[in-house]
Amino acid sequence: MGRLTGKIAVITGGNSGIGLATAKRFVSEGAYVFITGRRQDELDKAVATLGSGVTGVQGDVSNLDDLDRLFATVQAEKGHVDVLFANAGIGGMSPLGSIPEDQFDKVFAVNVKGTLFTVQKALPLMRTGGSIILTGSTTGSMGSPAFSVYSATKAAIRNFARCWALDLKGTGIRVNVLSPGATTTPGLLNGLARTGRQEALLAGLASQAPLERVGNPDETAAVALFLASDDSSFMTGSEVFVDGGMAQV
Repeated sequence: MGRLTGKIAVITGGNSGIGLATAKRFVSEGAYVFITGRRQDELDKAVATLGSGVTGVQGDVSNLDDLDRLFATVQAEKGHVDVLFANAGIGGMSPLGSIPEDQFDKVFAVNVKGTLFTVQKALPLMRTGGSIILTGSTTGSMGSPAFSVYSATKAAIRNFARCWALDLKGTGIRVNVLSPGATTTPGLLNGLARTGRQEALLAGLASQAPLERVGNPDETAAVALFLASDDSSFMTGSEVFVDGGMAQV
């Protein structure tokens, strides 16, 4: 029997990177998984990769109508949610003095507004013992040049978990933050490739971690499984880092 046998999970941003790796892990451990993504073609590819035990629902977490459609689909097909992984997020690099308003609005809309309303709209479907996982980042607790807007959204995520753990007292629902460090996701690799210095920048990121390398999505997915399962049943309001020690020393 898998660690998530019989459980219903929702993963936003589940079409690539950490979200897709986590969906694979959850399905292999017995969960039925709903994944979302903004791009229908990428979502279709992810569903085909995952095979049975998954439903893809196209949508943007910053659009409340899309979130309503997501959870209406979950309710109609499965009736409840046991695990919610509010993972969808975007970033953008601009140093202070060059931060455009549209970048600020977009990153906060997806990372902060999207996370808040994903969780709020899922709550009526969640049962006692349910687990909410929020995707944070090492950038939420350390300085990162030209990354202040993204970093601020992840600091907000950390405080959401602290506050929501108190708001959820008496429900039996847990909420924790999973904070990766530099990880070889398509988002990171594509962003570095656009600079023309991908290998050098990856080496620089690796040098900042005591383990002297960047992570891979499967390593973060393994910790997501821990937070989703009953193995973490006495954890709420916590932040778990999967960062090779980058933000720890």
